Amino acid sequence: MSYLFPPVATVGLPVAGRDAQFPVRRVYCVGRNYAAHAREMGFDPDREPPFFFCKPNDPESVVPVAAGEVAKLPYPTQTANYHYEIELVVAIGKGGRDIPVEQAAEHIFGYAVGLDMTRRDLQMKMREMGRPWEIGKAFDYSAPVSVLHPLAQTGEINSGAIVLTVDGETRQQSDLTHLIWSVSEIIANLSTLFELQPGDLIFTGTPEGVGAVKIGERMVARIDGLTDLVVDVV
Repeated sequence: MSYLFPPVATVGLPVAGRDAQFPVRRVYCVGRNYAAHAREMGFDPDREPPFFFCKPNDPESVVPVAAGEVAKLPYPTQTANYHYEIELVVAIGKGGRDIPVEQAAEHIFGYAVGLDMTRRDLQMKMREMGRPWEIGKAFDYSAPVSVLHPLAQTGEINSGAIVLTVDGETRQQSDLTHLIWSVSEIIANLSTLFELQPGDLIFTGTPEGVGAVKIGERMVARIDGLTDLVVDVV
C-alpha cells in the first residue's frame, strides 16, 4: 500500500531486560483517581465511576525515557500554568473486552512511571465552558514515560510510594494504595468502553500536590520498584 506522505512512526518504549521495545497503540488516562487530588481540584472524592480521557500516541506526544536518560520537555505554548502529575502507567499486553476484575491482571504486560503534563489554565478554562480538555491535556510532549518493567519481573503492583520532586523538593507524595479505583478495576471498567489491545497504555491517576514547573527546573518521578523518570523543562 502506498501513502501520500509517510505515516506517523510507532512510539516504542524501552523494556527492562529486553532489546525489543513496547509499541504504543493508545494512551488512556484516568481522571481524579486519588481522593486528596480530587479535593484539591474542587471535587467530592466519593467513589463514583471512573472517567477517562486520551492523549495522542504519536512521537511528538509520548516521550520514551530510557534508564539513565534525562528527557527534555519544551515549555508548551499558550500557557502560563504548566503542571506536573506523576502517575503509575500500566501497559496492556493482552487484549479483551468486558474483562472481569478478577482476570484483569492477566492482561497487564508491565508498569512504568509517567507524567501527565497539563496546561492547567487551558484545562480549567475549557472545564468552565463545558468544553473538552484536549488543549489542556493532549499537546506535544505531554506524556513522558520511563522504562517498562514486565509484570513477570515485578508481580502485581498495588502498593508502594509514589513521589515527585522538583529541583530536589518533594511536591507530590502518596502511596498506590490510595488509588480510588485499583488497577484491576480500572482495566475492567475501561474494557467495557473500549476493546483493549496489546500496546495500550493506561495512566492511572495522580495524587495530591500538583503544581506548576518553569523553564530550567528538573522533575524526578519515582514509584517503588520501577525506574525513575527524570525530566528537564527547557
